[in-house]
Amino acid sequence: MATSNAFQPLRFPGSHGRSSAWDMLDTWRRQLGTCMPRSLRPLLLGHDRRLVVRLPDAGPVSDAQSAPADGPAPGASAAGRDETPAAWSAGDSARLYLAEDDARQPLGELRLDTVDPLHLPSGGQGRPMRRTVLELPPAQVLRRSLSFPLQVQENLQQVVRYELDRLSPFQADQVLFDAHVGGTSRRGDRILVDLALCRRDRVEPWLQRLREAGTPAEELTWDGAWPRANLLPVGERPRRRNNGLRLSLALLLLVLSLGAAALVTPLWQRGQVLDALQAELARTRTAAQEVDKLRTDLDRARQGSVAVLQRKLDQPRVIDLLRELTVKLPDGTWIQNLNLDKGEVQLRGESTQATALLALLEKAAGVQGVSFASPVTQVAQTGAERFNIAFQYQRPKPP
Repeated sequence: MATSNAFQPLRFPGSHGRSSAWDMLDTWRRQLGTCMPRSLRPLLLGHDRRLVVRLPDAGPVSDAQSAPADGPAPGASAAGRDETPAAWSAGDSARLYLAEDDARQPLGELRLDTVDPLHLPSGGQGRPMRRTVLELPPAQVLRRSLSFPLQVQENLQQVVRYELDRLSPFQADQVLFDAHVGGTSRRGDRILVDLALCRRDRVEPWLQRLREAGTPAEELTWDGAWPRANLLPVGERPRRRNNGLRLSLALLLLVLSLGAAALVTPLWQRGQVLDALQAELARTRTAAQEVDKLRTDLDRARQGSVAVLQRKLDQPRVIDLLRELTVKLPDGTWIQNLNLDKGEVQLRGESTQATALLALLEKAAGVQGVSFASPVTQVAQTGAERFNIAFQYQRPKPP
């Protein structure tokens, strides 16, 4: 049970947006890393060494305390949580941390009113700084739970941006936001979306300060964010070398190399095994010919002995036919003559409903081609109908 629970995160990445094959490969690599022991994760994921800039808590702002008067956007509905931030102020200093995996080490402060460069550690043990993360306090992030029609999933970011003035107290150019598909409704016709946004004018000075310091922020996140949340628009994120992609490509090349080696190894072993097989084949060829001769004689004897039994089994049994007729024929029907010859049956008799016998006999097991062999005649003394029915009967197959 523990093993199966450990591998539950390994699933196909959902289509919460358009992603390339490399994105899915990187997602699989990260999910596989969560299943590995902590001491072995760096072998697959490397060391996640990053600079975290933690912004200070801010004071309250009155214009962020109320929702828009016209309500949510058409087609979208709030699903419960509507966390309006209680504080929106820039502050003048932020805390710096050196984060590696899950551990954090304080480095000092970063102030807005200075232009001093950042004095960062060299990395140690050959591990460079991978990225810079700007982290907001939860009070500076407005979060809402919404639901949208399932059809907007592929263009969720564009739809949210278009309706942002209805989903929040701000215009689209005033905020930075990210949207995350958290699941679907019970009926499966709507998606459940987590929306998070922050004021652009509150974080833009810090983004500019980090750019001037030579360490532009690649992520804008907050405490309690969902995995890989980033409020920065894709176009405003600095380009960097994707080491995770290179590692994923290296893993893919390693798998292909192992597959090629697995295909070539049998060819390499063929020369060594072929001589032994040739000698073994020469010894067994004579024995195989004798076995084939004995098998042919045995099959011929078996076919001759079972031919009679097989023919008997293939022949229809009269007892089965009588049982079917007893069940299918209605009351008021008498069989005066029954002939069975090579699967063809002739029935002669009288019945109060002779014309209905055809449909009843067609439903009997093994009966085919039911028809009157001669016209139905009326018996003057009894009023019954005299019939002569012919059909083909084969032994029914067992159920």
